[in-house]
Amino acid sequence: MLKRFTKSELPHTLQRYFPEMEQELLEEMAKVGELIELRENKPVMNAGQQFRYMIFVLDGTIKVFRTNDDGSEFYLYSLTSGSACALSLSCPKRLETSAVRGVTIEDGLALAIPIEYMERWLGRYKSWAPYVIRVLHQRMEDILLSFDQVAFRHLDERLEFYLERIQQHQGTPMLYLSHQQIASDLNTSREVISRLLKKLEQRGRIIMHRNTIELLKTESVHT
Repeated sequence: MLKRFTKSELPHTLQRYFPEMEQELLEEMAKVGELIELRENKPVMNAGQQFRYMIFVLDGTIKVFRTNDDGSEFYLYSLTSGSACALSLSCPKRLETSAVRGVTIEDGLALAIPIEYMERWLGRYKSWAPYVIRVLHQRMEDILLSFDQVAFRHLDERLEFYLERIQQHQGTPMLYLSHQQIASDLNTSREVISRLLKKLEQRGRIIMHRNTIELLKTESVHT
């Protein structure tokens, strides 16, 4: 069920998700921000779109993809409750455009704050700069992990790593993923993914249910 937050309770809600920020900053975020609903399978941002807002996810999940000119996509990372879009935080001016596409995969709610506040808050709130740096560092690590998988891993290892990341983001071993969805995220064919999933099941790494993949507790593929 989609959580609902009113403007009056928003500072308290933000404090739960962003406890490292001082109260004055949280109150200004609530004041200048706009609550937007996230709808499943709807884009939050598109490649080439100009950044106008910083996006803070309060509820729901957004998948972020790198796209190329022929329309192919590669899954980079997910944004879940308490996450912020790092690219929007790194663009203090509206002239910057997005190099990725973000798609909602689970209904939710986000706070959109005009991009000009990114630079304005740097000298006003002592917790803001450390927070921005931490988010950028986390997303850089996500991107490097994705790069390592492509550069140094076979597809079966990439698949298992992908399932582990989805499990970590969603907080449940029951993954509601279609074979076609996984294939699109990993930029391969559904037939190849179906074959590799069957092998993972035979090795005792997963259990395939109807429309659901159960990830079993085993040693991580990327340790």
